Amino acid sequence: MATSLPGDPVTIPAAATLLKDLCDRLRAGPSATAVLEDWCRARGLAQSPGLVAHAVPAPERPASPVQRERLALPRTVPVHYRRVRLTCGALVLSEAENWYVPSRLTPAMNRLLETSTVPFGRVVHDLSPTRRTLSLGLLPAGDRPDTAGPADPLFAIEALLLRADGLPLCEVGETYTGAVLARA
Repeated sequence: MATSLPGDPVTIPAAATLLKDLCDRLRAGPSATAVLEDWCRARGLAQSPGLVAHAVPAPERPASPVQRERLALPRTVPVHYRRVRLTCGALVLSEAENWYVPSRLTPAMNRLLETSTVPFGRVVHDLSPTRRTLSLGLLPAGDRPDTAGPADPLFAIEALLLRADGLPLCEVGETYTGAVLARA
C-alpha cells in the first residue's frame, strides 16, 4: 500500500484507504462530531481540532412524512431545521442538514443550537447518543479521491441520532468534502 508523508500529495491507494477509514468510523461512531474531532486531531488539521458549525442561511425545510416516521413523531410535534458547514480550522469538512426534535432536548441545548456555532453532537453529548446510519453513498469525487479538490463532495450520509433509551433526537443528512483527506 502506498503512503504519503506530511506535505506530500495523497497517492491513489492512500486516498481510497483514508476515505474508507473515515466512512467506517462514521458508521461505527456515536456521533459525527466525535468522529470528526478525533479525525482532525489525528491528521493535524488545526491547532485546536474542535469543530465549528457555521450556520448556512437556507429556507426552512420541514421534515418529510418519512422523516417524521423515523423520528417517531406525530404530525403535531414540532421539528426544527438547522443547516451548517462543519469546519476544522480553515477547512470545510462537511455540510449538514439537521431535523431535530426540540422537546427531546433541554432548554439549554435548544438555546445553544439556535444561537451558537457548537455542533449538534457536542450539544447533545450529555444525552449519551448513538448514531444509526440510514445510508452512505459515494458521490462522483468519491470514486476518484486522489484527484478530488478540498471543496469536491466525496460522499453523503443520512443518519439518525438516538438517545440512550433509543428515542430519536434528530435525522441528519451530511455531505463530506475532499477537505477531509487533507493532512497538516
